[in-house]
Amino acid sequence: MKAKSITYIPIMSVIIAVCAWLTVPSAVPFTMQTFGIFFALLFLGGKKGTFSILLYLLLGGLGLPVFSGFSGGLGQLFGPTGGYLLGFLLTGFIYTIFERFLGKSLKISIISLVLGLFLCYIFGTVWFFIYKGNMSFISAVLICVVPFIIPDLLKLALAVIAVKRIKKASV
Repeated sequence: MKAKSITYIPIMSVIIAVCAWLTVPSAVPFTMQTFGIFFALLFLGGKKGTFSILLYLLLGGLGLPVFSGFSGGLGQLFGPTGGYLLGFLLTGFIYTIFERFLGKSLKISIISLVLGLFLCYIFGTVWFFIYKGNMSFISAVLICVVPFIIPDLLKLALAVIAVKRIKKASV
């Protein structure tokens, strides 16, 4: 990897952490974390962006307070909302696969991020449902997915705009 990549990967992990700290508490906290995930993938590309997500999760798993509410540790990573955190890796993998096989166009990027977000929702909601064990799956979807769909799509649009402007300014 080039020195620039080695620098940008941890910087994106920090950006994801800062986005996670911007929190509105609820059963599944509302954060800007998905913006950070989208931004990292769009800015760095699939492989490096996924590495930044993995680094972010490793730092949190080691106990650094990088998750929402300035929390960290394996208890958070494997707690009720840990499926969403681990689901971010699915988003990165989907983005990487689409980028590799279908190209790097804006349309492909957006489609892969929406699909990755959908898989993250599924993985995280199934995890939450199993972890809680005292609610219907429909209730879990209503708590964990429905309130987040529009805000997450807005965060995706914001990430697209931010990356476009940053890349344009750096040319």
